[in-house]
Parts: sequence; C-alpha cells; structure tokens
Amino acid sequence: MPKLAICPGSFDPITYGHLDIIQRGAKIFDHVIVAVFNNQAKSPLFTVEERSDLLKQVTTDLDNVTVDTCDGLLMDYAKEKNAQAILRGLRAVSDFEYEMQITSMNRKLNEDIETFFMMTNNQYSFLSSSVVKEVAKYHANVSDLVPEVVEQALIEKFSK
Repeated sequence: MPKLAICPGSFDPITYGHLDIIQRGAKIFDHVIVAVFNNQAKSPLFTVEERSDLLKQVTTDLDNVTVDTCDGLLMDYAKEKNAQAILRGLRAVSDFEYEMQITSMNRKLNEDIETFFMMTNNQYSFLSSSVVKEVAKYHANVSDLVPEVVEQALIEKFSK
C-alpha cells in the first residue's frame, strides 16, 4: 500500500523551513498532501486561498506533493484521505511540548494514523511565519527566509 502523509499547517506564509520539511517528507512518503488549515487562534495575513496558491507555486517540482485546504479536524481529514501518517516539523525543544499535546489528542481521535516529526534543517531552526511577517512588515529583506514568489506576495501585502 502506498504511504500517504498529510503535512498540515497554516503556512502564513510558507517559509524555507516549511519547504525543507515538505521536500524531505516527499523523499520518504509515496505521496504528501500539504493541507492548509485556518488556525482560529491566529489572525492570518494571507487568505487560505492565497496560501494554497503560494504553496502550489513553490511545490510544482515535487511530483508526489499536492496542496489542499481544510477547515475541520486534521484527523477527520486524514481519515477521509486514507492517510497513514501526519508529517510535522520541529524547530526547537520549545515546539515539542505543543506538538506532543496535539499528537496525543490526534492519537486519541484515531490511533491508526501515526505522527512523524522531522527536525528542520539547522539553518531554519529560528524561522517562523510570525518572524517573517514581522520583518517583512518593516520592508526588510526576507529573500533568504522565503521563496521568491512568497517574498513578492509579502511586499504586495505590506505596500498597501
């Protein structure tokens, strides 16, 4: 059976850290669905549609990666897609406690779907979408933090 992983996130915006996890996950799993969620606890800069479009643009070279959107529970979505795994990235120890809580709840909801954690590349361990947005808001250079298409989208958002 082909192994399908869901790589969930808000991706507001996608960073090189996210892309690192997606690319490496695509080498391990037969197929990866990058699922864009609308996190109710956050005020997004980009709409779900804009985030999905940016992700599609930066993953076009990955034949076994598709991008989708979801607004329900991750585990319901994963079951609907017949996924075997959830793929999550970790930057630092501070991410672990939060991720452990989410993983424990997900396991309670569906014990048949495993969660796989990947440590992000060291050069991206400090990187978060929040940091990127804060830096971009002040028109600083983010070209080494996000793909070019994302950089241009940030410039457009913050020039209004």
